[in-house]
Amino acid sequence: MNNSYFSPIVALLLLSGLTSQAQSLSNGFMSGRKHGSVSLSTTQEWYKQVYLVPEKVDRVPIFERIQIQSVNVYANYGLTDKIEAVLSLPYVRSEGHANDQVTSDLGYTNVRQGLQDVTGLLKFKAYSTVIGSSILNLMGAVSLSTPLSNYKTGQGLEYIIAIGNHSTKASTSGIVHLQTASGVFVTGQAGYSLRSGVVPNAFLAETKVGYAGPSVYIDGWATLQKSASGTDILQPGFDGTFPATKVNFIRVGVSGFRPLAQGFGLVVGASTYVSGRNVGKSTGLTGGLAYNF
Repeated sequence: MNNSYFSPIVALLLLSGLTSQAQSLSNGFMSGRKHGSVSLSTTQEWYKQVYLVPEKVDRVPIFERIQIQSVNVYANYGLTDKIEAVLSLPYVRSEGHANDQVTSDLGYTNVRQGLQDVTGLLKFKAYSTVIGSSILNLMGAVSLSTPLSNYKTGQGLEYIIAIGNHSTKASTSGIVHLQTASGVFVTGQAGYSLRSGVVPNAFLAETKVGYAGPSVYIDGWATLQKSASGTDILQPGFDGTFPATKVNFIRVGVSGFRPLAQGFGLVVGASTYVSGRNVGKSTGLTGGLAYNF
C-alpha cells in the first residue's frame, strides 16, 4: 500500500477535532521521504449538557449552551522514510448564549475567539516486521504545543467559554499499527502530556480501526484523557480557575475520506463524548480539503 497517499488523509482527520481534544495528531501511517500534505478543515461543535461532579447537568452554567467553530490549518512532511514532521494551528470561536441581562449585570461576553495553540510534532518509525500478509509497525511521537496568541483564561465563570487553557504542553506517545493486505488496519497509542502552569498533566490513549482502500478511507476511533490531578468545578477546592480542573473524558467518532482529483481529497468526520469529568458533552461535525504531494 502507498503510505504517502494515506498518511495526510489520516492526519487531517486527526487534527480536525484539535480544539475539543478529539483525537491525537499522530497516527499509524508514514508519509515517506519528501511526501506530505497541506490541509484546511473546519469543525462545528455544540453542547448544553456538562459532565460535572457528582453528576451530569442539563445546562451550561451562565451560558446555557455553547457553540464552537474552529478552522484548522495542518501540514505534514516526510523528512525521511522513518521520520515525519507535523505542524498544526487552529483558529477558534467559542460562543455562549447567556441572556443580555446576565452579560450586562456581570460584565461578561458571549463570544471569545482567536488563534489558539500552535503544535509541532515529530513521529518516527522504530521497528517494522511482517506477520503473515500483514505489516506491524512500532512508532514513537514527541510534540510541543504552545499558545500563539494572548487569549484570555483565568478565574471566574466567564472563562467557561475560553478558547483554551493557555498552557504549554510537551507530550510523548508510543504507537502500534497493524496493516493488513486487504486494507483493514488497527492502531493503538498511549502517552503522557506535561502541562505548564496550573493545568494538570494527563495520560492520553487512543484506539482506531479502519479501512484504507484505493478509493475510500474510513475509520472508527475512541480517545481517552485522564488528568493526574486537579479540582472539580463548583466543588470544594475550586477557586474559579478553569485551567486547573481535572479533565477526564472518553470520546468516540468516525472519519472518512474520498479522493477528488489532482492530489485533492475531501474529508468528513463526526464525534461525541460518551463520558467525562469537568467537560461539556459536545458533538462535532468536520469537513475539509487536503492536498497531497
